[in-house]
Amino acid sequence: MWRLLIGELYPEVEFLEPAKEALFWRIEEALGMPVPWELVELLRETNGVWNEYGDAVVWSAERIIEDNLAMRSEPDYRELYAPFDNLMFFGDSDMGPQFAYVHTGYGPGIISWDHETDERRLVVVSLRDYLVRRFTQGSDWSR
Repeated sequence: MWRLLIGELYPEVEFLEPAKEALFWRIEEALGMPVPWELVELLRETNGVWNEYGDAVVWSAERIIEDNLAMRSEPDYRELYAPFDNLMFFGDSDMGPQFAYVHTGYGPGIISWDHETDERRLVVVSLRDYLVRRFTQGSDWSR
């Protein structure tokens, strides 16, 4: 399903091998939060998605673990930014924002995080909407 959608949105995409199942449990264990089912399903089809500029639209399972742990433990980040403990970062953009799942009262949503201002803004409620906007509305869609 995800390969078909991404291939329609971005025909030049090159798919990677699927992520190993054990990584999903490592993400949950390392970050202390469940991996949204739609993200698990995408990573089961391809371990990350990049656009023509090399932006990691969806990070690999390994990078999700590494970058989230680094952001949560970096001393400078603790002083500069609100906590990241309720977020699961999974993608970035050439324009600077990073994207993360956040759990809301209505279920998971996807926020855009600006590292310059620490602004966190809900931009979409599903991975499908995120991918459609990333590949069809240009790099400034989340502002």
